[in-house]
Amino acid sequence: MVNTPIASDAREFLASCRPLIDAELDQLLPKETDEPTRIHKAIRWSVFAGGKRFRPALLLAVGQAFGATNEHLIRTACALEMIHTYSLIHDDLPSMDDDELRRGRATCHVKFDEATAILAGDALQALAFQTIAEDAELDASLRVKLISEITRAAGTPFGMVAGQALDLAAESRAVSGEELERIHQHKTGALIRAAGRCGAMIAGATEDELTAITEYATNLGLLFQITDDLLDVTATAEDLGKTPGKDERSRKATYPAIYGIEATRERVEIVHSAASDALKQIDKPPELMRAIVDIISRRKS
Repeated sequence: MVNTPIASDAREFLASCRPLIDAELDQLLPKETDEPTRIHKAIRWSVFAGGKRFRPALLLAVGQAFGATNEHLIRTACALEMIHTYSLIHDDLPSMDDDELRRGRATCHVKFDEATAILAGDALQALAFQTIAEDAELDASLRVKLISEITRAAGTPFGMVAGQALDLAAESRAVSGEELERIHQHKTGALIRAAGRCGAMIAGATEDELTAITEYATNLGLLFQITDDLLDVTATAEDLGKTPGKDERSRKATYPAIYGIEATRERVEIVHSAASDALKQIDKPPELMRAIVDIISRRKS
């Protein structure tokens, strides 16, 4: 990708979101010295392990494009990161994906123990919804809508939990391209779609605008997972911050496994175009959101 000024601005925006989100998370999360200290140390170990903060950054990008301030967006953005981190903690467990490396260091259950990891994930999920429920910057009716949006994206039958269950059920057997896309749209796409929708909802987007953002974020979520599949077979552990090649060893359903690397790269371009085209339906500055699509389609980690 040519490094245009817009792309550079988008990279700077995404980079600037991380310290903003981290500072707010530091205030929202229990301190390590608070009892029970082992749980709180595990929470902070996982949350502050160096993630890219893509989901909260997307919420901020969409919300700002529609005119919302960070004061109104920040807590819901942090809640999404809590949900995402809880899902990673649980996905890494021996009973799930059984991973020992996440974001460049030991996974939560390896650093602490399995029971502590489960409880840390449970606590993060609860704290996420408490964070939104107690956000005094937002109207009470909006808080209810945001909680409803995120619970649908996190749970079942249309959210992240359903996606993980479908993914586990698909191990070691043939999976069609249609089934694979359904897994990805649930497991990874649902929370990314919620990030875009929540940002627009907080900013007071119209129903037509929300429909366009839903289409944009749905394709962006699929794009994120397709590129993740590619990176698992093309990147190093140093690039990824997690164990590469794990999908193939676990015989997980992935785009490269079904279609091959080159056809998967072609699919990246198709979904990239679909996400960008959705932005033509809204009368708001689309440059940052379109540049985020470019960055995700060509990411290296």
